[in-house]
Amino acid sequence: MNVTQDLSIIQLVLEASLVVKLVMGLLTVVSLMSWYWIFRKWFAIREARARTERFERDFWSGGDLNTLYQSAVNDRHHTGALERIFEAGYREFTKLRGQKTLDPGTVIDGVRRAMRATYQRETDDLEAHLAFLASVGSVSPYVGLFGTVWGIMHSFRGLASMSTATLAAVAPGIAEALVATAIGLFAAIPAVVAYNRFAHDVDRVAVRFESFMEEFSNILQRQLR
Repeated sequence: MNVTQDLSIIQLVLEASLVVKLVMGLLTVVSLMSWYWIFRKWFAIREARARTERFERDFWSGGDLNTLYQSAVNDRHHTGALERIFEAGYREFTKLRGQKTLDPGTVIDGVRRAMRATYQRETDDLEAHLAFLASVGSVSPYVGLFGTVWGIMHSFRGLASMSTATLAAVAPGIAEALVATAIGLFAAIPAVVAYNRFAHDVDRVAVRFESFMEEFSNILQRQLR
């Protein structure tokens, strides 16, 4: 590499050592995957929040529970997470209420267990792939640093064959190695920001689910009196 020419990013990547190129390629693929899941989770959480708000409006508007249940059963493809929790609880309620040998406490416990199981599935679905974003955010800088260390070692080994060691001779190799760290940070920073944001949003939605479950259980308990 001519040390007098401009050290453009593309030139640095093309003229990097094989190991550094592999590191850069891996980080680029991981970055693209993280951006894919960032957009997917953003749309999924936004949709879950919108459907939760819509169902809460319908539920607290004073509508008939049977009507809400039938609507959820007949339109499964457009139901949200909170509707599915309601559906599971109300289905269990109607099934257990018909058993005369069960006391109200047992019926409500069964309803809560049914809603809790659906709640767990729904929150697991919302949290899916957040662990991947967390891993990208925590590991990518170290992978980039490995590429940088390897590239710097490769550059200094090349000085052994030179009669005079100058900064101009080693600078291109160090610069191309530092690109690996830059790519690692480029992959890590958006993943960390997205993970923190999505984890907070999922927690808020989960709190709304839990509040609804408690309030709905109280409503059903009053109907058993």
